[in-house]
Amino acid sequence: MAKNPFRFGLVTYGNPSRSAWIALAQRAEELGYASLHVPDVLGTPTATLTTLAVAATATTTLRVGSFVLVNDYRHPALLAREIATLDQLSEGRVELGLGAGGWPLDFQQLGIPFDNAGIRASRFEEGFSIIKQFFTSDVVNFSGKYYTVKDLHSRPRPVQQPHPPIYIGSGGRRMLTLAAREADIITPIAQEPEALEEKIGWKQEAAGERFEHLTFSQIIGGIELTDSPVAAGPLIQEGVPEEARPMTIEQAVEYLEEQREKYGFSYFYLRERQIENFIPVLTRLNGK
Repeated sequence: MAKNPFRFGLVTYGNPSRSAWIALAQRAEELGYASLHVPDVLGTPTATLTTLAVAATATTTLRVGSFVLVNDYRHPALLAREIATLDQLSEGRVELGLGAGGWPLDFQQLGIPFDNAGIRASRFEEGFSIIKQFFTSDVVNFSGKYYTVKDLHSRPRPVQQPHPPIYIGSGGRRMLTLAAREADIITPIAQEPEALEEKIGWKQEAAGERFEHLTFSQIIGGIELTDSPVAAGPLIQEGVPEEARPMTIEQAVEYLEEQREKYGFSYFYLRERQIENFIPVLTRLNGK
């Protein structure tokens, strides 16, 4: 697999203060972070898409993304329209994170049944098809078990063609297979190296010729730079408790280079609290 250059994005819950939120977005851009992402969780201070729109307006090169938008919360055709609008008005700076949802409380609060994983995945697959058709066709027609769309004109058009980069993170074979065939940025979630290698194998099998063009991403929310060398710990992945992992600059650089060399990871997501602490590593690796 070809080595993609290192990129780093920030994941944050947003901020209800306009000035504080704009300051964060502009600081991330100034430091060289590639992107700023907001999760789709009801407990966050502000709503995802509006928060991203403000960040895009306050910056010129920073990409903005959802981490991730839950399929069942919105009709996929309307979501595609919102994303195309954001991509149009940000001049092509959107990264679209999508998922089937895994927070039962949010579903309960919205009065949406929290169906089993298989049903949510099936509904996600239909929604995903509608979204991609909206981006790539002039008119959307779709008839499935869960959604029906008839003669919907796809407007506006996204700036990025054929569509904004699509991100999917999952630990399940079904979702990873879909991601390998259809997405652009993928986080294979695993707690152990052996499981990670197996999941990368699933992706390679499903992706075929696309495999060389995929971007593999990893969440490194536990890394904290320190002056004192420490023993290396396990992989950091979404769904695994983010205990602090002190590392020297050299240890962090070595760790990330190893992740790219061994597994193909090149796009790393950090938490907002790491924005300043991580600068020495960002400076060393960004874009290389």
